[in-house]
Amino acid sequence: MSSPETGTESPRAFVPAKDFALSKRFYDALGFTKTLDGDEIAIYKIGVGEFLLQPFYVAEHANNFMMQLMVDDLDAWWKRIEILNLPKRFGVRPPKPPAKQPWGLRVGYIWDPSGVLWHVAQRRKNAPAD
Repeated sequence: MSSPETGTESPRAFVPAKDFALSKRFYDALGFTKTLDGDEIAIYKIGVGEFLLQPFYVAEHANNFMMQLMVDDLDAWWKRIEILNLPKRFGVRPPKPPAKQPWGLRVGYIWDPSGVLWHVAQRRKNAPAD
């Protein structure tokens, strides 16, 4: 059986939003680029990655939903996150500062307004899997 791949495939996650407008403001503040802004879906892009924000919310789903953002300079990202004061502006859990994890990556954690956990991780130099 032949493969249907064309080389242009790009998987995108559907991220839940309890308060769609608040979540859009949150991702705008973080610096994601909104490439589509509709009533039922918003598409956000950062670097080469994208996700679809949807006005769909089930607590059990959102509280177990995780995304990873790989960055070249975690310290610069973390300064931005601290300046944004996300808990005060968006009512989210306080971010967990970067720390080296047992699997080798340095990771900081932030939660969006719906409880989605973002792993903001530093790429390792010369590590092809990062």
